[in-house]
Amino acid sequence: MAQQKLYAGAKLREIRTQIGLTQKDFAAKLGVSLPYLNQMENNNRPLSTSVVLALAREFGLDVTELSAGDSERLVSDLREALADPLFANATPPLPDLRLVGANASSFARAFLDLHRAYRQAQEQLGALDEALGREDSTLRLSPWEEVRDFFHYCDNYIDAVDRAAEHFAAQAGAAPDILEHATTTLARHKITVKISRGAPLRRFDAASGILEISAKASHATQAFQLLHQVALVNQSDLLEATLDLARFQSDESRAIAKIGLANYFAGAALLPYRRFLSAAQTCRHDLETLADQFGASLEQVAHRLSTLQRPGAKGVPFFFVRVDQAGTITKRHSATRLQFARFGGACPLWNVHRAFETPGRFLRQLAETPDGVQYFCLSIAIAKGGGSFHAPVRRYALGLGCEIDHADGLVYADGMDRAGGFDPIGISCRICEREDCHQRSVPPLERRLRVDHDHRHILPYSME
Repeated sequence: MAQQKLYAGAKLREIRTQIGLTQKDFAAKLGVSLPYLNQMENNNRPLSTSVVLALAREFGLDVTELSAGDSERLVSDLREALADPLFANATPPLPDLRLVGANASSFARAFLDLHRAYRQAQEQLGALDEALGREDSTLRLSPWEEVRDFFHYCDNYIDAVDRAAEHFAAQAGAAPDILEHATTTLARHKITVKISRGAPLRRFDAASGILEISAKASHATQAFQLLHQVALVNQSDLLEATLDLARFQSDESRAIAKIGLANYFAGAALLPYRRFLSAAQTCRHDLETLADQFGASLEQVAHRLSTLQRPGAKGVPFFFVRVDQAGTITKRHSATRLQFARFGGACPLWNVHRAFETPGRFLRQLAETPDGVQYFCLSIAIAKGGGSFHAPVRRYALGLGCEIDHADGLVYADGMDRAGGFDPIGISCRICEREDCHQRSVPPLERRLRVDHDHRHILPYSME
């Protein structure tokens, strides 16, 4: 099979800008001519092997970053946005979208921001939103979506926060000592921790200095909430500096992002990067083993696995998703080429939906997306009780997976017959090109339809 050429012009320009070199000086460092560098930066030429080696030698670049930028995420997001019926008669072909993602990423993000603002306006008009006509009803991104995109395009890895959490965990020593260390740290800030049956998950009274943690919560959740509070009081300057760099458009977005960053610190402290990565590789990513070793939940472990993207020390690139019983994606991240639908649910052919039929059991699946990329997928349904008979039970399914080339590093892939075929899955029906899918809900907007009143197959139409 021919090796795929590597075009990374945007990444080259980013590297050169960060180190403050002119094109002439940068070309000299890479050992190429100025015109050749110019062609590479404009994606008119692929990166040669000698250039890749020079980037690693001269600038210590992790060469895997060259193919792991924003381009594929942007293309996936653009395709979904352009599946809007608004663009039914003007949908650009996929090669054009790839050119935009690779060469005009700022334009692509601006287009996505505009489309989100349009969608929000339509939803407000359709529901006769009471905010219309008020002085503060200016259209802007949904704060939740803005924060989601912040983590999405950071590859869900925040280096400064991750390293601060790792340093905090190193001070605590072994995993069981993290709670004592967190409690001691809070005490230095004159905060008293109380485990209370009448408290919500976490409640902090700044006036009295009392932090209440729910006694009904699991040990892993109690630890996570304690560490969340540690982040807010002990890492406040770091969180605020990170928020300043993000430049959110509203106070609501900034406030939601601060919760996300504190949660990030909590997860990274509970599962410190290098120790967790080493343990994951040793046990071949056995979620239950890792949960037991670090005193964490399965969800915390699965989510953390998807964030192991530190330059120079990357783990297996995983995707991670949490889905509710209605099929709505409530948490998503992908360090792989698989990008989830930004709106609505996931492909019904994906095994994460079947997990609800067998709660507590791991389901395995070999799957292939329309672009020909093959994946190993793992899913399990989880239930969280409320601590009493009348309390509601939260049920959801977790999905974790990687491209098939990494499957040998997962204990769950043992014994899977890869010669038996891969299940066809997609991202969203509106951008999926499969013609014979028996679960298709709507036709793809990039294809013209042909309807034959005298013939009916799986679908009431065929595609040209």
